[in-house]
Amino acid sequence: MAIETLRTPDDRFDNLPDWPYAPNYVDDLEGYEGLRAHYVDEGPKDAEHTFLCLHGEPSWSYLYRHMIPHFLATGARVIAPDYLGFGRSDKPTKDEDYTFHFHRNYLMRLIERLDLKNITLVCQDWGGLIGLTLPVDMQDRFARLIVMNTSIATGRSSGKGFDEWRAYVKNTPDFPVGGLMKRSTPHLSDAEVAAYDAPFPDQNYKAGVRQFPQLVMTSEDMEGVETSKRALQFWKETWQGKSFMAVGMLDPVLGPKAMHMLAKAINGCPEPMEIADGGHFVQEWGNIIAPAALKHFGDVT
Repeated sequence: MAIETLRTPDDRFDNLPDWPYAPNYVDDLEGYEGLRAHYVDEGPKDAEHTFLCLHGEPSWSYLYRHMIPHFLATGARVIAPDYLGFGRSDKPTKDEDYTFHFHRNYLMRLIERLDLKNITLVCQDWGGLIGLTLPVDMQDRFARLIVMNTSIATGRSSGKGFDEWRAYVKNTPDFPVGGLMKRSTPHLSDAEVAAYDAPFPDQNYKAGVRQFPQLVMTSEDMEGVETSKRALQFWKETWQGKSFMAVGMLDPVLGPKAMHMLAKAINGCPEPMEIADGGHFVQEWGNIIAPAALKHFGDVT
């Protein structure tokens, strides 16, 4: 049975601040036929490095607007997809349409379609919960890692703060996306807040937003736990690539404690870069983080 979807009108994405990137779409990925998915694709197709920038809840690829220019300046290619249900991608209307593997398999099919290689994985929030599981099944495609305010969820409780957040989203059908971004990142302008609200004309477009917190694997029997356990073993025992970690220190759930634990699980991960005034959406401090990561990798001097 075909999945019922909504498509955000294009004009809602007109004239977004610091967002000059033309949209790219694919609507025939294996298993996702008829679902139109959006991704940013900038820089040379034959570049040595490809930066794959994965957003989380409840944002979209716009979150990377302060990092993409720095990556492009090195001559790299940048791919920044929107998950189905987010950004300019089609939005299945039923909460139950969204599962861990629905999102993960979409990213794997997109990586294969674009034949991405020598990937620098750039991830935060759900971009990490899903993204950090990708290399275990696509090891030859991934070379480096930039990781921010996320985790690998293996079936353990995330604490009272997360439980309250999960309940709030579940019970708020018209969840205020832009309002959340503003609370976490007070320096956002009204136009930037509007850009985060742009994908969602009304609550009917927000099933993906409502469902992501429910999918976080906080018990052993949840979908994605076994995949994540394999990923954790991969990062500890197999990963040989260069890594860079940045931490928004004001994040109450995926802040310093969670990220230092993750750093210990990533083979060769250096001491994290600490963004003292950074919150959960630490890409909003990307003009600081991206140059530091590129210097660490030796892409710039």
